[in-house]
Amino acid sequence: MIAQQTHFQTRIHLLLLFSTTLVSTSFIVAELITDTLDPIVLTLVRFILAVIFLLPIISIRHGLAITVGSLCRYASISACLVLFFWAMFLSLRYTSPLNISVLFTLVPAISAVYAAIINRERISTSLLLALIVGLIGAVWVIFEGDLQRLRELAWNRGDLIFFGGCLAMALYTPLVKLLHRHEPMEVMTFWVLVTGCFWLLPGAVRIFARTSMTTIPSTTWLWIVYLALFSTVISFYCTQYATRIIGPTRTIAYSYLYPLLVVGLNYFLGRGWPAMQVIPGIVLTLAAMLLLLPSSGGDTGGVAED
Repeated sequence: MIAQQTHFQTRIHLLLLFSTTLVSTSFIVAELITDTLDPIVLTLVRFILAVIFLLPIISIRHGLAITVGSLCRYASISACLVLFFWAMFLSLRYTSPLNISVLFTLVPAISAVYAAIINRERISTSLLLALIVGLIGAVWVIFEGDLQRLRELAWNRGDLIFFGGCLAMALYTPLVKLLHRHEPMEVMTFWVLVTGCFWLLPGAVRIFARTSMTTIPSTTWLWIVYLALFSTVISFYCTQYATRIIGPTRTIAYSYLYPLLVVGLNYFLGRGWPAMQVIPGIVLTLAAMLLLLPSSGGDTGGVAED
């Protein structure tokens, strides 16, 4: 029995590694297409495609009935996602995928602060230590180990834009916990994506009016389909399934792998390794993950069952 449980846990961690790799590719894919289409339109198309992929599942398993109150709850949550994805696409016009992948590792620390305020959650000593180590690692990479740049707060424009997106994204999980009413998570995700489309629609319509669709490369649309299916829908199911088994804290720890995965993907694409002074920061983010993994033993709360 113990051997079976260990094998099952290993499969869950491999599933999360697969999911994390999918999400890390989105940073590089977003860089490839961000100059070919406005960030608002990119985010809207990604959300619409994700809704289309989920629509048959939701309609068959749960139906599409929805109340006004529920729509308001979902719209509050989707505003966080809309701001985050818009910031990601826009920031990549001014900064690198590695920088934003490392900035994204700040989300657990910021989210923990939000959760302490909104959800009255207690931050354990081990969790606090992991978040501090991850924060130091992220800052190290952003400033490339240059203390002078750190003292001068020499962030580039893209880093600042994406940091604003991280502030919004960090609010997502506490809001989900606050506004969740025991509906299946896939239902909440579907309606969050639907309401997100409505947030984006007014700005996208104005942009579509002055954009020639014939000038947009066909590869851009293919990459958007990839982002919607793999980096949104499939990664969501992997994450939610794993959260039920090993708990939200262990699941969130995998976000600390993003910098290493982006470095590996960049090397695979022939972009070389980052500057040597960046490596200690990546090592620190990995150390933060290792500290965070055992900090939640048995924590499986906060996720509704289907």
